[in-house]
Amino acid sequence: MSGYAKPLPRLDDANAPFWASAKAHALNLQQCDDCGTLRFPATRHCAACGSAKSGWAAVSGRGTVESWCRFHQVYFEGFGEDVPYTVVVVRLEEGPRLFSNLIGAPADGIDIGLAVEAYYDDVTPEVTLVKFKPAGRAGGALGGDGG
Repeated sequence: MSGYAKPLPRLDDANAPFWASAKAHALNLQQCDDCGTLRFPATRHCAACGSAKSGWAAVSGRGTVESWCRFHQVYFEGFGEDVPYTVVVVRLEEGPRLFSNLIGAPADGIDIGLAVEAYYDDVTPEVTLVKFKPAGRAGGALGGDGG
């Protein structure tokens, strides 16, 4: 068992390609085979056209902060040492939104419209979480929120 104490995603057949791409430090989203709409999270039917046909497409991992909040209370014990931490809603360049953590930016450095890019956090041997960092910042050990 790993020492990672925070909640982990449930990996299943529907979302396995997303998590496999994250493990490879890439970002793939489900895409409708009929109308081309990208969607996240993975769903059985396309919300745009109702088709059940879909595949997976690589996306850039770049986007902008559309909203954010700062958590000052511990809702899950695993986050106790991270409080306060930031959760962001990122609108990817390709359209879909993802909720995640923003790392490498102090709370007073977050603005709506902040350009961000995916950062891959290998938290266990099986799971790599997709987080975001301000665009153009180097990888590696980043300061700021660890969420």
